[in-house]
Amino acid sequence: MTTMMERPRGTDAWTVDDLAGLPDDGLRYELLDGFLLVTPAPLGPHQTAVLEIAVLLRTAMPSHLKVYVAPRDWQPDRGTSFQPDVLIVRRDEDRDGPITAPLVLAVEVQSRSTRRKDQLLKYSKYADCGVASYWIVDPDEPSIVAYDLVDGAYVEVGRASGEERVTLAQPFEVTVTPKALVSG
Repeated sequence: MTTMMERPRGTDAWTVDDLAGLPDDGLRYELLDGFLLVTPAPLGPHQTAVLEIAVLLRTAMPSHLKVYVAPRDWQPDRGTSFQPDVLIVRRDEDRDGPITAPLVLAVEVQSRSTRRKDQLLKYSKYADCGVASYWIVDPDEPSIVAYDLVDGAYVEVGRASGEERVTLAQPFEVTVTPKALVSG
């Protein structure tokens, strides 16, 4: 059965309320400052990296933090709703429903369809909304670039590719080997 979905008029910005009317069709629907972003379901290498990152973080993180994998909505304002591939939130700020508090860590695993969005759009929005640490992982050419928020702007704090190891201090000490993230 086909159903029609009402959307905001072309001049209206999307809000988090509009997301409830979108179909459950395997696509990822996100909002950035009132604009709807739609990406296809991720493929195997992407999902392998997401799982390995979550396990790595879960093993190393202190008990006052909680790790999630997408889909888990983070809605810092009415016009923005992201589903980071992996996110960490403080347990005392975790609630049923969308997370609204600034994240401790957001991790985006790139794919061809998300590369620009992850490197430019989300990078800027995460910084503007106070996300303390942001990692960008590329499973195709196994690599990681890590940023920490300093005085409202991201500063690169670590980078590695292939078999190289990088030890990151925030949000807690953890050592990452990019190739291990995709070899499962």
